[in-house]
Amino acid sequence: MYTLENGKLRVSILDPVKDRERMGTRYCTGGYIFQVADDELGDLMTGPTFPASFNPFDGQGIPDAFNLSPLRDLGSVEAHALVLGVGICDLVADEVVAFCDWQVSADASQVSFATSHAFGAFAAELERTVSLDSRTVTSRTELVNTGTRPMPLRWFPHPFYPHPDSDELIRLSVDVSFPENPGYEMSPSGYVARKGWPWDQGHYQALDHGAREGLCIVQRHPTLGLVAARCSYVPGFLPIWGNPNTFSWEPFLERTLAPGQSTSWWIAYDF
Repeated sequence: MYTLENGKLRVSILDPVKDRERMGTRYCTGGYIFQVADDELGDLMTGPTFPASFNPFDGQGIPDAFNLSPLRDLGSVEAHALVLGVGICDLVADEVVAFCDWQVSADASQVSFATSHAFGAFAAELERTVSLDSRTVTSRTELVNTGTRPMPLRWFPHPFYPHPDSDELIRLSVDVSFPENPGYEMSPSGYVARKGWPWDQGHYQALDHGAREGLCIVQRHPTLGLVAARCSYVPGFLPIWGNPNTFSWEPFLERTLAPGQSTSWWIAYDF
């Protein structure tokens, strides 16, 4: 793993080659934040099966994914597709056929991962950078469509937080609403709160929102009290999910890049 540390936080980032046994078809293999730890208080993130076990689909820490917009080429094997940030994948067998190659550069404050994709008419340049500044961990992404076909893009972060002591979970910088459901409700304070705790299963719910700018999300945390996150983009789809071990939110970035177009975005986690 690669490690960023500054006497306050320690950020562990998977090595795309040496940590390949922790990787599958779902999460981006470059810039995968596996854990964030406070130097005095210990691990701050968790996962759907953490600490009992680990599997590449569920993951842990702060992974992110392009896998919901696989790129298929008519001239390739029917089950094969390009998953940005992962490589050529067999979607029927749910296995990676050929992982992408990352060029990695690191210094004391950041680790950058750069790769090139080519699959039929699809091609792309992708760069991911994870940086640490005081108690803020920032993940930046730059993507260029270098192919000859429009490139659909659906990307989402999947931070896995431990459940707080109270039922209140998150408060957003924009009003949200959602229908009656078994897992979540709005608290009088404006926080999205869990209900029916303790849970014995997972609960997934899409939030309705009218955001016109990047979000700020305040998250209750059992160790730090409150943590926060900010993203540079306006999310389209905005689901939340939790199980007995973890709670997560997933602000989707959704757009299409024409040939020659590029885009960049960031999400910052404040601890």
